[in-house]
Amino acid sequence: MIQSMPNGVDSKFRLVLLIARRAEQLMRGARPKVESDRPLKPTRLASAEFDHDQIQWGYGAEGGVLETQTEEQPDAEEMDGAVEEAEAEAEEEEAAR
Repeated sequence: MIQSMPNGVDSKFRLVLLIARRAEQLMRGARPKVESDRPLKPTRLASAEFDHDQIQWGYGAEGGVLETQTEEQPDAEEMDGAVEEAEAEAEEEEAAR
């Protein structure tokens, strides 16, 4: 639980918004930036990341923008390509039977 405001965060509202956005990223598969000895819910994990100053963010549209997660989350085109390849392989296997 965060006891004080992280550096650069100007209000509790913004902090809650940023933690919620980071929790969404974690639920979609982003890797945690802090280690834990027990499993944590995404919101608790995101809160711990902010508490340890592990998250970078900037002012932007809709109250704040988290750093880009390039290595953690594949973009939509990569996902579409992987799905298409898997479907093509499945069709080839069926045709071979």
